[in-house]
Amino acid sequence: MRIAMISEHASPLAVLGEEDAGGQNTHVAELAAALVGEGHDVRVYTRRDATNLPDTVSTTDGYQVCHVPAGPALRVPKDELLPYMGEFGRWLAGQWRDGDWTPDVAHAHFWMSGLATLHAGRRTRVPVVLTYHALGVVKKRHQGAKDTSPPGRIGYERALGRAVDRVIVQCQDEIGELVRLGVPRSRMALVPSGVNQEMFRPDGPVAPRDPARPRIITVGRMVERKGFLDVVRAMPAMPDAECVVVGGPPADQLPADAFARRLGALAESCGVADRVKLVGAVPREEMGRWYRSADLLVAAPWYEPFGLTPLEGMACGVPVVGTDVGGISDTVVAGLTGDLVPPRDHRALGTAIRRLLADKVRRFAYATAALDRIRSRYSWKRCAEQLSAVYAAVTAAGRPTPAVA
Repeated sequence: MRIAMISEHASPLAVLGEEDAGGQNTHVAELAAALVGEGHDVRVYTRRDATNLPDTVSTTDGYQVCHVPAGPALRVPKDELLPYMGEFGRWLAGQWRDGDWTPDVAHAHFWMSGLATLHAGRRTRVPVVLTYHALGVVKKRHQGAKDTSPPGRIGYERALGRAVDRVIVQCQDEIGELVRLGVPRSRMALVPSGVNQEMFRPDGPVAPRDPARPRIITVGRMVERKGFLDVVRAMPAMPDAECVVVGGPPADQLPADAFARRLGALAESCGVADRVKLVGAVPREEMGRWYRSADLLVAAPWYEPFGLTPLEGMACGVPVVGTDVGGISDTVVAGLTGDLVPPRDHRALGTAIRRLLADKVRRFAYATAALDRIRSRYSWKRCAEQLSAVYAAVTAAGRPTPAVA
């Protein structure tokens, strides 16, 4: 099957940790590779944001990345890309209609990609599948006046959910949000993300650490909603533990990062600066070393559409203390693979971390169960197989019914 994946701002070739580069980039890259592994012909379309990018890049995983000339050839924050989605969609339609490669199905990632893909799909009779990755109504609820989404985002998301051939949801929480938004449940298919189990596994090199001091690790971009401030506020409850924060800009650029400075100042005021270590961006292929070095992973976002870091930690055999939000509520089974606490509650977070650090037997049980859960439910191969079935269903629905002889 020929599969087009459209990811307008999140290129699978991007360096993780940069602005607007995170979980969606990883998801698109891993999914494209897994679909190729299932025998599909995959092309990923993303916006050209630099003049020196080639039109097409063939990856070592077997899929192509096509750079779409929509809008200025420079980096633009994703919340400012809406005006260029019509141009993006027209370019796709022209390529699929007049070029030598027309997809059997198009899978859009993020709502703005959905707008461009639906525009192209309707003009070329290509069925469209959409993964939101994040919902405007959730972002508005948690960020309020700080939400920088374009006006009308929630309305666009509602309309897209009713117009596309299928919506791929990643967790139960997303189903509830979309039903309340007015998207029919019958249009949804639940397909959780996967994790690279070759890259993230319990055996392998371990980052250096002090064996006499318990270590917790927390991972993500340097933004407030990831809950790093709550983790630092929880640290006084664990007087012997250290906290390693992985993510953000490279280590040499951390002093210039406003949020990193804020995090450091909070650690000073809480009296834990000597036990909070910011290491900055780490190449993804080296992240397993950091997970394996930790006694537990803390994932404390205010909200999380899915959340890859808990899966990566669990795949490395590390128990998780997470906030009971979004995809984390599905992936972390409370009392079995980790513990869940309310978001933005550093006291509950500190209590959960302290109790788990003090119970080596429970940590071992959680880690064992976490690894089993990853292996049985969260492989990219399983994800690709489930999506292949969805693609086959929507393409079959668009074909005329054969006449009966």
